[in-house]
Amino acid sequence: MRRFSFLLLLAFGFAPFSHAVEMRISSAALERTLVDQLFSNDNGRHFLRGNAPSACYAYAEAPKVSFVNDRILVHLHIKARLGTSVAGKCVGIGLSRDVDVSMLPEAEGEIIGFRDAHIEKLSGSRELDLLLMPFLSRSVPSNMKVNAADEIRKLLAKSSESIGYEVTLDNMKLHSMIVEGDRLVIDVDGGISVK
Repeated sequence: MRRFSFLLLLAFGFAPFSHAVEMRISSAALERTLVDQLFSNDNGRHFLRGNAPSACYAYAEAPKVSFVNDRILVHLHIKARLGTSVAGKCVGIGLSRDVDVSMLPEAEGEIIGFRDAHIEKLSGSRELDLLLMPFLSRSVPSNMKVNAADEIRKLLAKSSESIGYEVTLDNMKLHSMIVEGDRLVIDVDGGISVK
């Protein structure tokens, strides 16, 4: 009976999906994507210069994603030892700063993407800012991109084992994305099959 109820839910609950639905994504979900893409190694740090054993280095850590007006804001903490390595020690200055970049969401077929990156707040250190500008304006937006259809297909891949029905996503097209309050709202067209 539970399986039959689930089949009815799929048939009626996803019927609008064959035409259009809204998908809502939280800032926490986008933050997990960014962490998985850029901050999963080196104890949650992404090195812009050097690496963990380097005497001189610069890295970003602790990303926080939020929504501000119609933009996605990424806040990062930056730590750096800038200078010259001499006998295994960095002769120079140590910095600890917070930086922010914002971007607009963009629908690209099956891809949740981002464009128009604006650096909202830099470190104030000329040398460090030269490292940060390409990272904030290119690396952060490109590493937050996600193929929404692939992620849904992964979730549905074991549906026959868990519910007894093979549920597949046949097609999906993202049309528009806007920030509404605490969610990224995406208009989606697509189709689902149940066997």
